[in-house]
Amino acid sequence: MSRIRWRLREIPRRLYDNLRFKYDYTLLCIQSLMYNHHLNGSYVSDICMEPIFWFVDNFTHLLGPFFVIGVACLTSAVVFISYWIGLPYWWAKSHEATVILVIVGNWLLLNVVFHYYMAVVTPPGHPPEGELIVEAVSICKKCIAPKPPRTHHCSVCNRCILSMDHHCPWLNNCVGFGNHRYFFLYMVYTAVGSIFIIVFGMGIGYNSLLLGDGEGWFETEPLEGHPVRFNISGHALPITEMNEYGEDGILPAHHELPVPHELSNNAAKHRAIIFMAIINVAVVLALGSLSIWHAKLIGRGETSIEAYINRAETKRLAALGKTYVNPYNFGKKKNWRLFLGLVRGRSWWRHVLLPSAHKPEGTGLTWHTVSTEGHLLGEDDDWP
Repeated sequence: MSRIRWRLREIPRRLYDNLRFKYDYTLLCIQSLMYNHHLNGSYVSDICMEPIFWFVDNFTHLLGPFFVIGVACLTSAVVFISYWIGLPYWWAKSHEATVILVIVGNWLLLNVVFHYYMAVVTPPGHPPEGELIVEAVSICKKCIAPKPPRTHHCSVCNRCILSMDHHCPWLNNCVGFGNHRYFFLYMVYTAVGSIFIIVFGMGIGYNSLLLGDGEGWFETEPLEGHPVRFNISGHALPITEMNEYGEDGILPAHHELPVPHELSNNAAKHRAIIFMAIINVAVVLALGSLSIWHAKLIGRGETSIEAYINRAETKRLAALGKTYVNPYNFGKKKNWRLFLGLVRGRSWWRHVLLPSAHKPEGTGLTWHTVSTEGHLLGEDDDWP
């Protein structure tokens, strides 16, 4: 006679093993279909960022005009509030200091407006179409045209840019050979201007936001009319005799409420001061750090795109026991002179501290390198 044995305890185990096998098998199938010998973390991150790249390529040129309008509105608002609140404050403190601050502030404003306008309207530079490129390093796969040295294709502008640094949506323009100097000086002057407003507006913010700027009032004169007292139950009791406050135990009226007819004006000033504090601190942090980073790149003779390329080349050659040398790095002093265009007799005072529309040296199609004869010229020569 056969005997039936129930193995109920083994059912959960068998179910788990079955599900685990199907999961591992499905995962193996997916991995086999997506296998790539060159797959790594960078490749995966690029794939995950592809939707963002697609959005930037297709919509940045549409949003660019709105960014430019936004910059113009924010700059206008900051200037208006500075004159509305800052000018009367400093005029009441010192006429002489106010004149100096107005001169310095308008000098900064002039540079900010000039360099931003020039960075927006100045073409970054493009390889000529239908003309012979004397020196080409590769062929652009999208333009199907020769690429001069330091030239890169901008997917937003859909064309190659000479000495491209990046595409800036705040300019609605690429930053390249023709307008890189304008872009950098705009960032520097804007950051310095924001620091200027923060330093000389700190007293206004302290008095208005922390001390109240005289909005609260204190009643120091005796009240007119018939004062009243309150008993324990809270009912008002008339006082028949007019005594001093101290004798009757009534203290002078005291509150921190704004005077009614000044309420709207003071509230608007408070909001404006808070707006100025947020905007200027954000600008100093954002453009200040960006200016420092670009200054380091300029000192090394490279653009932001070339910084990544040079870093990768440095690692690749280091693994082979070799040293990578940036062919466009002539030393900090000469790199800065070339970038700012301080050659052929141009001076720092006239062409950097004051607005100047001088064009960059060269054509952007050919470049001197550390191995060319131009590098052997002295610092006072007119090269390039």
